[in-house]
Amino acid sequence: MVAAHAPGDAPPFDFTGTIMAAGPSPRGRLYSVRRSALHGRGAFALRAIPPGTRIGEYRGERISEDEADRRYPDDVAGPHHTFLFALRDGVVIDAAVGGNSIRFLNHSCDPNCEAIEEAGRIFIETVRPIGPGEELVYDYNFILPTRHGAAAKRRYPRHCGAPHCRGTILAKKR
Repeated sequence: MVAAHAPGDAPPFDFTGTIMAAGPSPRGRLYSVRRSALHGRGAFALRAIPPGTRIGEYRGERISEDEADRRYPDDVAGPHHTFLFALRDGVVIDAAVGGNSIRFLNHSCDPNCEAIEEAGRIFIETVRPIGPGEELVYDYNFILPTRHGAAAKRRYPRHCGAPHCRGTILAKKR
């Protein structure tokens, strides 16, 4: 089973976000990565960012679902953590190998960003105005091939602090 993207603890050094040359972002640094109250490291706006701004591309090695399962076997005894992002065509982006600082965006049930898949690539864009110092977050919407019951929610916890926090990175029930 391929695990969707779930950023967490990072190496003890900083990254700085820069804009994508092809994206609709304004010029200059948009965010920096530092410790987050939500989880591990997070990306924080360096200045006001308007809605619809492309923050950057989720990058890493492109691998198959089988390779992702081989690299990151599901250990039900431990907490879930990977830097994987599954695409619609079955390709998986492993940001732990050749990834960039976008991998440090944390989950929130009240996101200010969203992940957009375009031509087999993942981009992160803002969905509302973001103030300087605000953490950049998106809803991971992790989907399991099995029912999202209580045990699954305990396996994939995340308490983002949003008023309607689901307490998990799992997608809402359909």
